[in-house]
Amino acid sequence: MPEPTDWTPPNGSWASSAARRRNMQAIRSRDTQPERLIRRLVHANGLRYRVAARPLPDLRRTADLVFRPAKVAVFIDGCYWHGCPEHYVAPKTNPGYWSDKVARNMARDRDTDKRLAEAGWLVLRFWEHQDSDACALTIVGAVRERRRDLSG
Repeated sequence: MPEPTDWTPPNGSWASSAARRRNMQAIRSRDTQPERLIRRLVHANGLRYRVAARPLPDLRRTADLVFRPAKVAVFIDGCYWHGCPEHYVAPKTNPGYWSDKVARNMARDRDTDKRLAEAGWLVLRFWEHQDSDACALTIVGAVRERRRDLSG
């Protein structure tokens, strides 16, 4: 159903146009192509995991893959949304808002890492542009090592 061309953003909205609104609604927060590819490779190595799950019940943040018994949380961060040092480019429209948004995301990522580490979790973070095979091998190795260490 197409949106009316006379759409105006509600008060307090950062959406500058109907087209921008549609674009932002189409951005996925889970099940992105890099996530699906890495999940498939990890699964092919015999590991099972939770998808888009909270590692800690009181932490209102979800990891892309969670290996609960091994206490491994995996995040596959988008270059734009998480401020990749290689690929992040500030947008030309509303740069102040978006730069602040990405800075808040980065601060939240660091806080998440800290809280999970304090609870005994291993946090693995990968950029969406990284080689999926290498990421999957790192994940598989880390989970297997943690399982060995926990079993004794």
